[in-house]
Amino acid sequence: MATKYLDMTFTESVRRAQTEYYGKAGHIAGAPERDPLGQAEGEFIASRDSFYLGSISESGWPYIQHRGGPQGFLRVINETTLAFADYKGNRQLLTTGNVSMHDRVALFLMDYKNRERLKILGHARIEDARAHPELVAQLADPKMQAAVERLVFIDVVSFDWNCPKYITPRYSAKELEEYVGPLKKRIAELEAQLYAVKP
Repeated sequence: MATKYLDMTFTESVRRAQTEYYGKAGHIAGAPERDPLGQAEGEFIASRDSFYLGSISESGWPYIQHRGGPQGFLRVINETTLAFADYKGNRQLLTTGNVSMHDRVALFLMDYKNRERLKILGHARIEDARAHPELVAQLADPKMQAAVERLVFIDVVSFDWNCPKYITPRYSAKELEEYVGPLKKRIAELEAQLYAVKP
């Protein structure tokens, strides 16, 4: 387990709540400055086609945004840096504005099929894509480069894997086709055989 994550999130109020409900509080000792991403985290991130990004507004309200793209659009630059191309959207720019004032962000990555989730805490930096065409070429899908407005870089501080409890398995259309495709094919074969023997 990445201990820095719990060191950062087990605040005094959290520890009081733990004591109230469970009779004792978790204590984290000797946490490092940061927990670098490992191979398992890198592979998990590279296989995602979406994630949720949480930021904090000037008024203190949290904001959670869904981000999606081709599988692997959230890039692992190195063990402490993530990046993704941010495409033209609804023009609200809530996350962009929030990050300009408070750079702390939380990422929530889900694998519903395998009932896994990865949480990441870090500091975000947003760059105007117009000033960095070379980075757009590196980070964006070639077919979508014209729609890139911003580049988002996340300095990872820590991460945590959650247990699979209460994660309802869900499947993408592509995943369903992998399961159902062979069944459809077999049904078609059987129907053809039935039609062939009809008088």
